[in-house]
Amino acid sequence: MIATECGGIRHSEDGPGEDAGRFEEEGHTMTERTQVAIVGAGPAGLLLSHLLDRAGIASIVIDARTREEIETTIRAGILEQGTVEVLSESGASDRVRSVGHRHEGIELRFEGEGHRIDFAATVGRAVWLYPQHEVLKDLVAARLAAVQDIRFGVTADAVDDVETDRPRVLATGPDGERIEIEADVVVGADGSRGVTRQAVTGAHGGYFREYPFAWFGILCEAPPSADELIYSNSPAGFALISQRSATVQRMYFQCDPDEDPERFSERELWDMLQERVPGTTLQEGPIFQRDVLRFRSFVAHRLLRGRVVLVGDAAHTVPPTGAKGMNLAVADVVLLADALRALLLEGDDRPLEAFPERALERIWKAQHFSWWMTSMLHVAPDASDFDRRRQVGELRSVVESEHGRAYLAEAYTGWPLAR
Repeated sequence: MIATECGGIRHSEDGPGEDAGRFEEEGHTMTERTQVAIVGAGPAGLLLSHLLDRAGIASIVIDARTREEIETTIRAGILEQGTVEVLSESGASDRVRSVGHRHEGIELRFEGEGHRIDFAATVGRAVWLYPQHEVLKDLVAARLAAVQDIRFGVTADAVDDVETDRPRVLATGPDGERIEIEADVVVGADGSRGVTRQAVTGAHGGYFREYPFAWFGILCEAPPSADELIYSNSPAGFALISQRSATVQRMYFQCDPDEDPERFSERELWDMLQERVPGTTLQEGPIFQRDVLRFRSFVAHRLLRGRVVLVGDAAHTVPPTGAKGMNLAVADVVLLADALRALLLEGDDRPLEAFPERALERIWKAQHFSWWMTSMLHVAPDASDFDRRRQVGELRSVVESEHGRAYLAEAYTGWPLAR
């Protein structure tokens, strides 16, 4: 095996898969062959590589970012029970259960009162608070421990021969070298701005919705303000009181999408947060990070073209209100891993052809749930008195109904994965 400074680890000739790791020089371009080329070392790409490796299927994963950038970009992480089960049972992460925090409910707060949605009592399930960058640390460590081929600092420039049974990823290495990866299947896990989405959808794009508000997020040094997450609807707008650890907390409040993160003093930020969670006293501390997160929903018009397939944010994005982003990516990967096993080990292409339809069933359910939570909890810029009163009526319909609470709990903790 050969390890390089940029973090890439290349299979030897006797590694997994018939063509894994073989390469040749063609002019100034290094051409390599593998069974599955994965563009993007986020949760979707790394978990897919992990699951394929367990089935004896070789892959090469590339990402334009460095390992440090991947592991230190702090992002939220509410993991559905099914996601936790996949990570732990597949050996991808032991820490998700030992370090992650199990939450058996959330609080919906409106009109100055809190109403707990008890997940365990209603659907017998839970979620785990475990930030995405921690998941990525676990997945990177598992891939490197298995001596798998991950290339950091390698930028995908294009995907060619999409309609053939040997699609190619054209990429540029960290030192400017040109790389061509030929594979049986190319998987786009490179997010909403990656090259694989363009290769699959072309100019057709997808279904898109942009919301008239955003989240102003802060990270602060303080003890938790509550044991579980608080989703608060107030006349001043929405707020989410979340956690990161015993000493670092993550909180959000509704703002204009074009808000300047540096506009407010710390005192003003705490006052705005407190105004949006009446009836709760927040634990305050120094704010060391602030950002504005826009709200967008997207579903690609197609998820599969030839032998190139989209998963995760390359295929869809959702507002963060329903905590569905990373979980939806994991659901995609579980389905796709089964389809690739059938194709590459059994010569059966039917599961891959059926992948888009099967994945889209869950994707659109998640889009609906995310839209519903967002619409129910946020105050629209043009909301009338009627709209506000109707919204409170909707919230009461949920918290005062056994079936309303059960629907929220079922969707929030995650529908069963197709395994």
